Amino acid sequence: MRLALVTDIHGNLVALEAVVADIRRRGVDQIVNLGDSLSGPLLPRETAQYLMAEGWLSLAGNHERQILTQGPERRSASDEYAHSQLTAKEFNWLRSLSPSTALTADVFLCHGTPSSDIEYFLETVDAGAVRAATSQEVESRLGSERSPLVACGHTHIARSVRTRRGQVIVNPGSVGLPAYDDIHPTPHVIETGSPDARYAIVEKSQDGWVVSLLSVPYDHRSMAQLASRHGRLDWEHALLTGYVGR
Repeated sequence: MRLALVTDIHGNLVALEAVVADIRRRGVDQIVNLGDSLSGPLLPRETAQYLMAEGWLSLAGNHERQILTQGPERRSASDEYAHSQLTAKEFNWLRSLSPSTALTADVFLCHGTPSSDIEYFLETVDAGAVRAATSQEVESRLGSERSPLVACGHTHIARSVRTRRGQVIVNPGSVGLPAYDDIHPTPHVIETGSPDARYAIVEKSQDGWVVSLLSVPYDHRSMAQLASRHGRLDWEHALLTGYVGR
């Protein structure tokens, strides 16, 4: 089995198209999308339509949940813009998505962790600083999930971890947003330091799961310009540099 993992597209259709072109060049059996597909000031409706046409297995991330359930007074600017661009067809598609699923007996997919769409899996925020999670933290977040391969997203940081149980946990990194700031659980920033789009290919071998974390260049300047036109200079800086503006 050879799978491509994409996640955290955030309406960046140009980045997604570059990733898909790279995937098709390499060849896989299936593409799965781990959520947070639309939120942001870019191309939410067009991205939803692309994903619907492709028919991949897609999950609902925390932003899908927020777009569907939060009122305008609570929605972030990114969620509000996405909400304003969608039609009934896209909303119905969002409602059909699950936050996690077992793809096979060997592969479990989630956006955050098996029990939460907003919890970081492989990273921990301590007093505003982001660090790699300890083995004990990772295994606690796994809970009762025993699948040999667990795929997650949410933090936008590409990473692969093999636990003491022998399970492999993979975050493919973000397709569409290389840096952001957040207030949950405390204020912090995530920065990859590169404008490239990220994804992963995982392949089952005789010895276990082989993980390739991939970085793909694309026309990020066009998306930064679009963010700027929509009044989001924070996104413009993140898309151009991979860093949060200071």
